[in-house]
Amino acid sequence: MFDAAFSGLIHVFQVSNFFSLFVGVFMGIVFGALPGLTATMGLALLVPFTFTMSPASGLIMLAGIYVGAMYGDAIPAILINTPGTPAAIATTFDGFPLAQKGMAQHGLVAAAVSSSFGSLTANLVLATAAPPLAEASLKFGPPEYFWLGVFGLTIIATLSSGSIIKGLLAGTVGLLLSSIGMAPIGGDVRLTFGYPELQAGIDLIVALIGFFCLPEILGGVIGQRRAKYTEKSATPRLSVLWEVLAGLFRRPGLMLRSSVIGTIIGFAPGAGGNIASMVSYNEACRWDKHPEEFGKGTIKGVAASEAANSAMAPGSLIPLLTLGIPGSPPAAVILGALMLHGMRPGVELFTIHADITYAFIMGLLVAAFLVTLIGAFGSFVFARIINIPSRYLAPAIIFMTVLGSYAIRNNVLDIWIMFIFGLVGYISAKLKFHPAPIVLGLILGPFVEEGLVQSMLAGKAAGSVFMYMVFRPISLVLIALCLMSALWPLYADWRAKRRKPNACEKEKDHAA
Repeated sequence: MFDAAFSGLIHVFQVSNFFSLFVGVFMGIVFGALPGLTATMGLALLVPFTFTMSPASGLIMLAGIYVGAMYGDAIPAILINTPGTPAAIATTFDGFPLAQKGMAQHGLVAAAVSSSFGSLTANLVLATAAPPLAEASLKFGPPEYFWLGVFGLTIIATLSSGSIIKGLLAGTVGLLLSSIGMAPIGGDVRLTFGYPELQAGIDLIVALIGFFCLPEILGGVIGQRRAKYTEKSATPRLSVLWEVLAGLFRRPGLMLRSSVIGTIIGFAPGAGGNIASMVSYNEACRWDKHPEEFGKGTIKGVAASEAANSAMAPGSLIPLLTLGIPGSPPAAVILGALMLHGMRPGVELFTIHADITYAFIMGLLVAAFLVTLIGAFGSFVFARIINIPSRYLAPAIIFMTVLGSYAIRNNVLDIWIMFIFGLVGYISAKLKFHPAPIVLGLILGPFVEEGLVQSMLAGKAAGSVFMYMVFRPISLVLIALCLMSALWPLYADWRAKRRKPNACEKEKDHAA
């Protein structure tokens, strides 16, 4: 294995292959940064260009696109509160507040470094422990996906830091929105109101743009007639690089935990980076000594989200390369590229095509370092975008949101849905409803519904729905995590009250 990995590394550093990797990373960042242009779309568009290339060069370029896109989505999330892809939802929670404080460069550098760390960690797992983890991914059935969705919904308790009731109501709205369209099992058409375009449901990118980006433009920029998009201008400095690096590597536990979460969720087929980033953000907030800092602009929140969603990318390739089961939509495109080059996933990839396979894996690893370089030094340019006067920047952002919403499905109705969600997001912000629980419900609704219905059908066939859904090893672990996550806010409040000195103690301290 080590000989094959070393040989793959030599392949990557050949001049033509390294150039292909660099171009791939750059293109991936562009596709990730433009709302509506996802990693899946970037890979699908560029796969035909690999036909004229050798299998190793073509796969190395695709590796660069995949890794680059997982960082690129953080750029608009931090600068304009718009996730480039659904995987960067949690990045907006602290990334945009950092930009509002004039610390956009801090957020961009933190995203680049943590993305690289997460990708490197997952790549080491991919190169060394792929076969046993792939077998574990096969144990994920409908009950496990149901409980994984329920575990994700318990994050609402963390996201609704002001009122749990408001958070639950927002999450319920999200679940209701997720039910629009055709039922995943049975094919019943629901809540389309006579519009055939809604049978495919509400696209997540459209919802993200509407709930996160437009309210900021409507309320902050246009409503308050601000001259700048953010309250303070960004002033990039070289010292920020060392400051952020020191701040992140003083917290290796945060980076490692987030990377492990992303890798584990990645090899569960279909889970995706959006769930990985939200779970990681929740755990970072839960275990931090100062959870009150999250949501107000801290690099810890950005690092937790970006390390997890970047680790998800190599993690999703574990079942792909070993079993032929793509763990995410971009992995499905890579599966197509492998098949077109005559490479069948499974044992053949690690024996007959070992040199090409490890060149691809090493390409993912080297691409992580390139993301650090491009992201860190590109932050000097990216951070200055928010210094553009709002009379120029706001119309450009609105144009991009319209273009991005339309480009996903070439559907004009998506543009109107985006504007409606923007208005709803603006009103809900005035009523102190955070949009994150709504989007979380929209993401996890299909997981919960499909897992529940399939579990009920399979459980009836097995003799007991309850036994089938509960008494499975992974289900028991996920149920325990659900209970712990749901009850944690109550425990945290109790612990905070115990630590808070009462009035008598304060009086004694003052008298002393």
